[in-house]
Amino acid sequence: MAETTKNEPGHWLTLLSAGSAGSWGCRIESVGAKLPAGRLTTRDLMGRTSHRTRIQLERLTGIHERRVVGPGENSFTLAVGAARDCLSHSQHQASDLDMLISTSITRSRGRSSQSFEPPLSLYVKQAIGATQAVNFDLSNACAGMLTGVFILQNLIARGDISRGMVVSGEYISHLSWNAARQIRSLFSKQLASLTLGDAGAAVIVERAPSGSGVEVIGFTTLAEHSRLCLAFPSSVGPGAQMYTKSRQLQRVAIADMAPLVAEAIGEAGISLADVDYLIPHQTSARAIRAGTREFVRRLGVGPKHVVINLEEYGNTSSTTLFVALHKYLQEHRIRKGDRVMLLALASGVEIGIAIFTIDDMVDSYGHAD
Repeated sequence: MAETTKNEPGHWLTLLSAGSAGSWGCRIESVGAKLPAGRLTTRDLMGRTSHRTRIQLERLTGIHERRVVGPGENSFTLAVGAARDCLSHSQHQASDLDMLISTSITRSRGRSSQSFEPPLSLYVKQAIGATQAVNFDLSNACAGMLTGVFILQNLIARGDISRGMVVSGEYISHLSWNAARQIRSLFSKQLASLTLGDAGAAVIVERAPSGSGVEVIGFTTLAEHSRLCLAFPSSVGPGAQMYTKSRQLQRVAIADMAPLVAEAIGEAGISLADVDYLIPHQTSARAIRAGTREFVRRLGVGPKHVVINLEEYGNTSSTTLFVALHKYLQEHRIRKGDRVMLLALASGVEIGIAIFTIDDMVDSYGHAD
């Protein structure tokens, strides 16, 4: 069903290849996104800190602004908006979905209330009319949406379902506001919280002929680093506080991702040079460029393009990869036949990789307004 391989001591990657779990392949059928209208520049955010920090956040991260929710917006509205946008680019109706998985870390239906039971997936399912879909929630930090795709890939390949949707709505800007009240210096463990933005994203995954669609998808957990990023209820305002050892987490990610990427492309039977677009988790521009240099050093080649879109969105948590993919589809940067690699990084530490080729789904996207 799934192949688990070990690339070096302590590093295991659970891989699913096209057709490996059954007679069916799996394809990305459509992608949707919902971005709140509110924009918060890094300059404005740093201008609201309680203490004079002298932190040059935009220079450090490359983030100029991020989207933030306004009145009436929350995790639920962002998820529903993304799901509807995804369906607008799909050949299917909501009633055609066999499964709906909500992967939001945040599950707000009001400004601060969270919905755990009933699960947020039920409310999204009802809102879009996915009457036939089995629904459930899962959380895997910033790797949540790719984890949902991994689950659907397995179920589709086994013939259990024909298609499903993964959806997430992240209202996480309260972490930024709470960090701004407390942060004092560049060495604060809340520094990473200042990079966050709000967004919703959705993706439909469906059955495809064996050998087509998603070439390989895999995950690994490096639990020895689980305490590098922790969150707790906030002591200064609504929401939460997040504490991240950013530099150590970056070093771990760069060191451990390269052998895992090598394993994934080896399973796919390709070179990293065959990847047209690498879409990594959007933490900081510096970290992404450092990671790319390490890939080139270890593997000898790099992808044709590395997507960095955090300048205008920041880090949107579990939605990041699919917000970026949606933007590039809308702008016709990604074309039919292009090979895409999604590279998820989440606290835990969780690393996820998916490689797939873009097909005629591009025909349903046009230039964004």
